Amino acid sequence: MATAGQQQGQGAKRQPVFTKVDQLKPGTSGHTLVVKVVNSNTVVQKGRAASSHLGHTRVAECLVGDDTASVVFTARNEQVDLLKPGATVILRNAKIDMFKGCMRLAVDKWGRIEVAEPANFGVKEDNNLSMVEYELVNVGEE
Repeated sequence: MATAGQQQGQGAKRQPVFTKVDQLKPGTSGHTLVVKVVNSNTVVQKGRAASSHLGHTRVAECLVGDDTASVVFTARNEQVDLLKPGATVILRNAKIDMFKGCMRLAVDKWGRIEVAEPANFGVKEDNNLSMVEYELVNVGEE
């Protein structure tokens, strides 16, 4: 028989902790953010895929941000439709991918993108975290 503590833990959802864009660091994941979409540029648009069940692939790079900073978000397939310029979205379980030494925000199959009410903040575009190049440093055993 389960104790009261165990039963409560199963049904209760954790409240998300919202992260500001300027707090994102390379190699981190599990972020929940409220961001505004500044622009969206389609990078890849492929028609019929090699196998029929995959359908077509669309990838867009979208500049998203909040009042602290901005970052490039890589939207894939149906995510492209949600990230329209001017839209406010909630990114759940987002992660930071590295692309050519720069941070890219992404939401994979374990995360979710929700369109939200328009936010009343301006995006700080002059602090673009994707413009910062990081160098991979291997820490050797001494």
